[in-house]
Amino acid sequence: MSTTPDSAVRTYIDRHRAAFLDDLVEWLRIPSVSAQPEHAPDVRRSAEWLAARLAGTGFPTAEVWPTAGAPAVFAEWPSEDPLAPTVLVYGHHDVQPAAREDGWESEPFAPEIREGRLYGRGAADDKGQVFFHTLGVRAHLAATGRTAPAVHLKLLIEGEEESGSPHFRALLEANADRLAADAVIVSDTGMWSEDTPTVCTGMRGLAECEIVLHGPEQDIHSGSFGGAVPNPATALARLVAALHDEDARVAVPGFYDGVSDLTDRERALFAELPFDEERWLRTARSTATHGEAGYTTLERVWARPTAEVNGIGGGYQGPGSKTVVPASARVKLSFRLVDGQEPDHIEKVVRAWAAEQVPAGIRSEIIFGPATRPCLTPLDHPALRSLVRAMGRAFEQPIRYTREGGSGPAADLQEVLGAPVLFLGISVPSDGWHAPNEKVELDLLLKGAEAGAHLWSDLGESWRHER
Repeated sequence: MSTTPDSAVRTYIDRHRAAFLDDLVEWLRIPSVSAQPEHAPDVRRSAEWLAARLAGTGFPTAEVWPTAGAPAVFAEWPSEDPLAPTVLVYGHHDVQPAAREDGWESEPFAPEIREGRLYGRGAADDKGQVFFHTLGVRAHLAATGRTAPAVHLKLLIEGEEESGSPHFRALLEANADRLAADAVIVSDTGMWSEDTPTVCTGMRGLAECEIVLHGPEQDIHSGSFGGAVPNPATALARLVAALHDEDARVAVPGFYDGVSDLTDRERALFAELPFDEERWLRTARSTATHGEAGYTTLERVWARPTAEVNGIGGGYQGPGSKTVVPASARVKLSFRLVDGQEPDHIEKVVRAWAAEQVPAGIRSEIIFGPATRPCLTPLDHPALRSLVRAMGRAFEQPIRYTREGGSGPAADLQEVLGAPVLFLGISVPSDGWHAPNEKVELDLLLKGAEAGAHLWSDLGESWRHER
C-alpha cells in the first residue's frame, strides 16, 4: 500500500552503509554484559552511547531510564500527523558474556567484518537489530521528503534482557503512559533462513514449578522399613509417569482450557516452510521425534502447550549403593503455554492434579516461580499486513510465517500496553546467538533497515483505512 519508492530507500541505505557500520562497530566494542556485575559501568555506557546516537539520528527525545538494575533507553519522534498511529520498537542493548578462550576466532568485543559478515558479541543479538532502525528511519525520511516519520515512533531498548528482564515489567508499568502505542515491533528475533524470509507471529508463554515430596524425616534403612512405609521417590516416579497420557498429551485436568486448535490456514502456512526434520533432529542431538499425537513437529514446538521434566532426583546418588528409603524426592517441571492459557489457571490445575497423585504418608510441597503469558498476533491484523508488505518489498519475495517456541518479554509488552506485538527480525540460525563467533549477515542487516523504512510509510498510510 505504501508509495515510498523502493529505489530511493535502497539508494539512501547504500550511500550510508559505511557510516552506519562504523557506528555499529563502535557500539559493539562496549562490553555491555548485564549478567556480570563488573560490567555494570559498561552497560550504563552502552545506554548513554545509544541515547546520544538516537538524538543524533533526529529523535527529539532520547533518554536513559534507570531501573533497579541496568538502565534502559527511551526515544520518541512524533509524526507531524496527529492522527498517525503510534508504534513502539522494543530491543535490548545488553549482551551475553564472551571471551576469546570460549572459542572465538577474534576478540568478541573487537568486531571484525569478514566475507560479508560482522562478527562480534551483540552483532545479531541484539545491537545490530536495534541499530538498523536508525538507518531505516533516516531512509524513510529521505525517500518521502518528510521531516518526521509517518508514525509516532518510540523506542524502548532495555538493558537486562540477557539477565531475564527482572525489572522490565515494573519499568513498563511505571511508564505506561509514555510508552502507550497502537502496535509494538519487537526486533529481537530472526527469520527461517537467508533464502526464506519470515515474520514471527507469536511466542509461547512459560510457567515453572518444583514439586518436592517428603516421606520419613530422614533416610531410613530399606531392609528394616522398605515395603512398609511410603517411598517419596517411588511416589514421585508415579507422579511424573502420570503427567502425560499414551498420546503424549498433558494429562492434567483443565490444562487445555482455553486452547484453540490450529486453523487449516495456520497449518498450511507452517507446512509451506522448507522444514528438514532429519536436519532438525541432528541439531537437537536426538534420533527420533516425539510429542502430542496428531501434530507435526513444527506445530508441537510453536503452537501446542507442553509439559516437560527439567530435572528429577531423590535419595542416594553417589557411587556404589546405599540401601535407603529416601526422606525426599523432587522434580522440576516447565509448562509452555499457548494463546488462551493463563499462568494462574495452570498453577491452579497443576496443584490440584499433583495433590491427587500423592499417597497417604507423603507430604507435598509445590513452588511456582514467575510466569510469562503467551502472545499471538492474528494473521488478519492490519499492522501485521503492513509488516509483511514492508518485508516483501525489502526482500523482493513472498514472506512466510513462523512462531517462536520459547518465551520472552513480548508478553509483558502486550499485556501492560494492551497493543499487538509484531516481530521484525533479520537474524538467521547460523548467527550463533549466545555462542562463540556470533555474527550478522550484512546484507540481511541492511534489508532490515529497508523493511523498517517501508514499514513506517505503510503503517502511516494504511492504519486508518484498515482498522
